[in-house]
Amino acid sequence: MASTTAARKTAGPRRRSRTITRRSGANAEGSGWKRLVHLLEKGQRGANSYVVLLGLDTFDSPELLQAVERGLPYVSFEHLVANTSLRQDETLVLVDIPLRTLTRRKTEGRFHQDESDRLLRASRVFAHALRLFEGDRDAAKEWLSRPQKALGGLSPVSVARTEVGALEVERLIGRLDHGVFT
Repeated sequence: MASTTAARKTAGPRRRSRTITRRSGANAEGSGWKRLVHLLEKGQRGANSYVVLLGLDTFDSPELLQAVERGLPYVSFEHLVANTSLRQDETLVLVDIPLRTLTRRKTEGRFHQDESDRLLRASRVFAHALRLFEGDRDAAKEWLSRPQKALGGLSPVSVARTEVGALEVERLIGRLDHGVFT
């Protein structure tokens, strides 16, 4: 994947749609990360392109906000697990949702607003790591799961459970991306 400075700065056109759609469960086999890598390679990584990891098809911020307020569908979690190749228990740590709550949400079919927000945050963090490792999903997953000295010996997955932690992980990724090894 070409990772030129120009390609990184190019936001590209955003895809607009009237309603947020999700990909069917049949496509939850991890094709979203390939789609994200394709967007990154083409330099079309709009601000919200990370939502493809959740199986969502819109990059439009107002529509995303409405979707979070309504609550993302349960299948978004399944997409996240498939696209990140993290184990379910690792993903639950990242999104900070207890297993019992996940079971209830599966029955209900939808996450609450705060949980939906955490799902988006998790996909955003993974997308940053995926970009850092130039589309290598396994390398991104491994890095996120390993303790990092710059994070006080904690793994990025455990640190990114909060917004403050996620921002710290994203800042670390930014430093690494620019060759500042901390």
